[in-house]
Amino acid sequence: MLGLDFSFFTWEVFRGYVLGGLYFSLGLTAVATLGGIFFGTLLALMRLSGSKVLEVPATIYVNGMRSIPLLMVLLWFFLLVPMIIGRPIGAEWSAVITFIAFEAAYFSEIMRAGIQSIPRGQVFAGQALGMSYGQNMKLVILPQAFRNMLPILLTQTIILFQDTSLVYIITAHDMLHGFSTAGANLSHPREAYILAAVFYFVICFALSYLVKMLQKKIAIIR
Repeated sequence: MLGLDFSFFTWEVFRGYVLGGLYFSLGLTAVATLGGIFFGTLLALMRLSGSKVLEVPATIYVNGMRSIPLLMVLLWFFLLVPMIIGRPIGAEWSAVITFIAFEAAYFSEIMRAGIQSIPRGQVFAGQALGMSYGQNMKLVILPQAFRNMLPILLTQTIILFQDTSLVYIITAHDMLHGFSTAGANLSHPREAYILAAVFYFVICFALSYLVKMLQKKIAIIR
């Protein structure tokens, strides 16, 4: 009834148009997750340090980033940063920098909640053993916080993967861009966007199922 024809989507089409974009979307997700967790953890520690010199700028950054749409931040980096530094940085690098900077704010709140969820007795025990603040965090608090927050961190990663489709607006070659190009070049735009939605759904549903299984496993260990 809708006149849809998916026969155009062959392995050759997938390999020629979509596969490279899929690799970029997954790679961007991985890099942004690792970078976001790293810088987010630093931001969380700054906010919990008790020092106004560290706490205030970290709080301003986190609240500021969380108050601005990701698409707007992406456009800022893509359009304004080249004007500031005097040379283009490309759509892909703009996407990487934006996602790390943006996700750091969200991972920061997750890690801050994870650190605060650790009983204070653990902190006092580390101090009683003569550990410094840094040693206590590295050896006692952060390992437990990461374990407690792992399902939430992975859920945020799934959301991050969905958000990678926004880089389409700056012409970065992600998975959505691959489907769009295939649909435009092969005269099947409707089918291409439907297939893109199916791919995003399957990948995110599979990852969500894995997170659910992990939550059950962690609950059993506890």
